[in-house]
Amino acid sequence: MTDIRIQMHKQLQSKSLFENAKTYAYDYMDTITQRPVFPAQDAIKALELFNEPMPMTPSEPLEILRQLHEIGSPATVAQTAGRYFGFVNGGTIPVAVASKWLSDVWDQNAALYVISPIVSKLEEVCEKWLTGLFGLSDGTAAGFVSGSSTAIVCGLAAARDELLRRVGWDVSCKGLFGAPNIRVILGEQAHSSVFKALSLLGLGRERVELVPVDSQGRMIAEKVPKLDNTTLVILQAGNVNTGAFDPIEKICDMANHAGAWVHIDGAFGLWAAASGTTKHLTLGIEKADSWSADAHKTLNAPYDCGIVLCRNRNALVSAMQATGSYIQYSTNRDGMLYTPEMSRRARAVELWAALKSLGRSGIAELVDGLCERARQFARILRDNSFTILNEVVFNQVLVSCETQEKTKAALANLQSSGECWCGGALWNGEPAIRISVCSWATSEEDIIRSAAAFIHVRDME
Repeated sequence: MTDIRIQMHKQLQSKSLFENAKTYAYDYMDTITQRPVFPAQDAIKALELFNEPMPMTPSEPLEILRQLHEIGSPATVAQTAGRYFGFVNGGTIPVAVASKWLSDVWDQNAALYVISPIVSKLEEVCEKWLTGLFGLSDGTAAGFVSGSSTAIVCGLAAARDELLRRVGWDVSCKGLFGAPNIRVILGEQAHSSVFKALSLLGLGRERVELVPVDSQGRMIAEKVPKLDNTTLVILQAGNVNTGAFDPIEKICDMANHAGAWVHIDGAFGLWAAASGTTKHLTLGIEKADSWSADAHKTLNAPYDCGIVLCRNRNALVSAMQATGSYIQYSTNRDGMLYTPEMSRRARAVELWAALKSLGRSGIAELVDGLCERARQFARILRDNSFTILNEVVFNQVLVSCETQEKTKAALANLQSSGECWCGGALWNGEPAIRISVCSWATSEEDIIRSAAAFIHVRDME
């Protein structure tokens, strides 16, 4: 046995390396609420210590962990605390984190049943649970990918291939050169990841038919052009700035009548279907053909937990499937049939843990809590003379001050304050502050404290 293998075995046997990692992780958990939401300048400057030549010989494992914790931990963004509202980034449910720790030790490849029976089973269970939770038809297929950006690519690939198959064109064999035309229709406020997916799939943005939207960013159904069986319609369940939902049922009815394919981009908004309070926002989602969502947003699973769902299982499998004499498919679930990746980590483990730990009622409570905290944030800011630019229908709040200059200054000061962190956006051509309430850890007190930070930075000279 070589020296390096002997060292590895000693590390596994002694467990000291893992005990240190646990100690550091516990320290991070215990101090997360005291940390600035965005790291201080001295913590960021300390990252320069990582700029070193690659070592010529093995490094001491305990020293590696120490360096990560002492230099790395202070330079993290405190997203797992309750005052991070930038982008739509959820917190993490404790049992999902613990499950991920365990599955990291398992180090399972989710490609095939013969590689990991446990992951195959958990993917199968998650597929059934999610289908039921969202009210989709039995037999809907699910693929577990890195995030909703990848999930959109998968859903649109299935749509592209199936629409062309219906008119006698096999994309997997013939490619797109010379293929019949596919129309793509989406709203003017579609997310950038949708345009990226269309570009990757050879359905570039110049070919897209954009539908006008209302003041909240919702597609105007009456402005949707006439549809046919070569049309791909992309709807939005949760506008990234306002949280608004397209008129899903009305447009789905139009598409179904014409034989068009509907994909719903529901990265964070699809979870509204899990609550009786917000379910009306997703009315008609079961009439679509494919959907994309992120479990690491509203559900608060760890990162790298995207989901693509497709009513036509064969369409998704046909778009994703790989062949090779060495690939051993089975009569059980083989995960690589539903995703672009072959080798990938077992992300369904923490997804299953999150779904099981919360149950239907817990997920509904989580969704309702995020929405209530968003409404609370909006109320306090409105009462203190901020302008709320959107109807707060879900977890997004769009805010501005009395002038564009004050809005820009307030955002810059807020981001550097360490009290809370929000992102910016342009809304109707003017700057706005974008609040995304996504973490289970966000309390009423966190909202009050963060709103006070808004007031403070706005009133700064």
